Amino acid sequence: MELSLKSEYAILAMLELASNFALDQPLQIRQIANQQNIPDRYLEQLLATLKRQGLVKSQRGSKGGYILAREPWEISLLEIIRGIEGHDPISEKTYKANHESASVSVIREAWEAAQKAASSVLDGCTLKDLCDRQRQRQIATTMYYI
Repeated sequence: MELSLKSEYAILAMLELASNFALDQPLQIRQIANQQNIPDRYLEQLLATLKRQGLVKSQRGSKGGYILAREPWEISLLEIIRGIEGHDPISEKTYKANHESASVSVIREAWEAAQKAASSVLDGCTLKDLCDRQRQRQIATTMYYI
């Protein structure tokens, strides 16, 4: 189980959109790319995929750009990963042999339990949760004591 760079960039872009959600103004690709250090052309492809998945909306024009399609607390990390990857890479089924040994069987069951736990954590974590955590970290790192 590892987060692909594609999924990481998609989550970063969605996090940037969520951070600016209250402003109710679309962000341009250039703005998102600069803030999150994502290559422009790659971000363009990711946002097109996220739009097809119904996670973002685009607005045309000089004041156009991208906005979240739903509230930040309604979009989970698992939903973003599934939308970008086209499947759920965390809970992919492992190969089950018809006559596996008891040892292999218990290892497979433990691995499946870990995958379910990972899916559950990602499904329970929303963009709003990440925004809140990010804000707390920024406050903690900018505080200084006299």
